Amino acid sequence: MGGKAFGNFGGSGRERARRRGQGQLEAQVLAALHHSPGPATAAWVQDRLGGDLAYTTVMTILSRLHAKQAVTRERSGRAYVWTPAADEAGLAALRMRRVLDGEPDRDAVLTSFVSALSAHDEQLLRTLLDRDAADGPGPAENLPTTDGLTASDGPAGPEEPHAAPSPGRHRPSDEARGG
Repeated sequence: MGGKAFGNFGGSGRERARRRGQGQLEAQVLAALHHSPGPATAAWVQDRLGGDLAYTTVMTILSRLHAKQAVTRERSGRAYVWTPAADEAGLAALRMRRVLDGEPDRDAVLTSFVSALSAHDEQLLRTLLDRDAADGPGPAENLPTTDGLTASDGPAGPEEPHAAPSPGRHRPSDEARGG
């Protein structure tokens, strides 16, 4: 382990690492893993990130990503080798689901989120939901939610089970689609 880990203690390398947020570090670690030719060690990831992060910091980030199911790990001797299970978009989606899961009023959070979307993002979301509806109900759609409804019952009601709620938003394109 040598003096390198302690040599940066309080130095410029540590300050650079401190300026990066946890989400940014996670994204950088995932990006490094995605560029690896196969499962990678924490030391390999540390080297690819420029070496200004302590090995223990890289291990902490990898462990957090593992807890979030964004990476998988496998024993290789005394160490682990790590493989990405999600890309950066998948990690962001996982964070969004965790935030939603932690809120007591999911309907209010989703309503607020959807009502704040740009027209482009709302149309993209509608397209994705329509595509999902065309593919048929997935296993998660039949699971009961905390209010006793199934996910397909949703806030839009039985007439439009996949429509995203958007109170207070009306567009001419909604009328053209019968909305």
